[in-house]
Amino acid sequence: MPHQTVALTLAYEGTSFLGWQRQKEGRTVQATLEKALSQIFQRKIQAAGSARTDSGVHAEGQVASCRLPAALSLPALKKALNATLPEDLVVRSVRKVPKGFHARFSARAKSYRYTLLNQKTRPVFDRERVVHVPVPLNLKAMRTAARCFTGRHDFKAFQSSGSRASSSTRKLTRFSVISQGARIRIEAQGNGFLYHMVRRMVGLLIEVGKGRISPSTAADLLRGKPGPIAPTAPAKGLCLVRVHYPKEAL
Repeated sequence: MPHQTVALTLAYEGTSFLGWQRQKEGRTVQATLEKALSQIFQRKIQAAGSARTDSGVHAEGQVASCRLPAALSLPALKKALNATLPEDLVVRSVRKVPKGFHARFSARAKSYRYTLLNQKTRPVFDRERVVHVPVPLNLKAMRTAARCFTGRHDFKAFQSSGSRASSSTRKLTRFSVISQGARIRIEAQGNGFLYHMVRRMVGLLIEVGKGRISPSTAADLLRGKPGPIAPTAPAKGLCLVRVHYPKEAL
């Protein structure tokens, strides 16, 4: 039977997943997707993800690539998957891609969004998608600190232990603080992100917004100067929005 390489765009509510990557025990997005694919095709199927989102992190545009039997049309495959997958994981699109396409290694950039709710009253309906900050935040100070992150820098100070990256240098083309009433969106786009990198940068911005540390701390840490280590912001506020690929890869 002929085969084809397929890219799946996925969305998931990450609360009950232990992240993307398959583990020996526990529910993960990768294992859940592979189980559904294997059930549909009646053979073992493996899928590669574009980003190893952590436990509790959400996604609107995670991309997975896999080599599949060409037994179903792409619309039929999408329908079959969404009929098989649990309600907190959905396939948004299915497309055929060149044989050498790999969801992770073919990617050129990723976009993330972190959402804060800055008001006294705690959230109810979206409590697993936003992080509640009940004290007023200084947006001007947060934006001053955020501007320091754009460009090419060594983000060693913003990675957690356990990172397996060979280099801590990354290039961010965007790191913005956007206010919409009580909601504050922190949007990041770059060619790659270290383990917990976005959450640690957001943790620093929250401390800056509370007036506990200076906005200049961000620049100092990027230069390798010693400084306060901000707490890692909770996973539930983070969402993988989009993975960017060159046109020739698709």
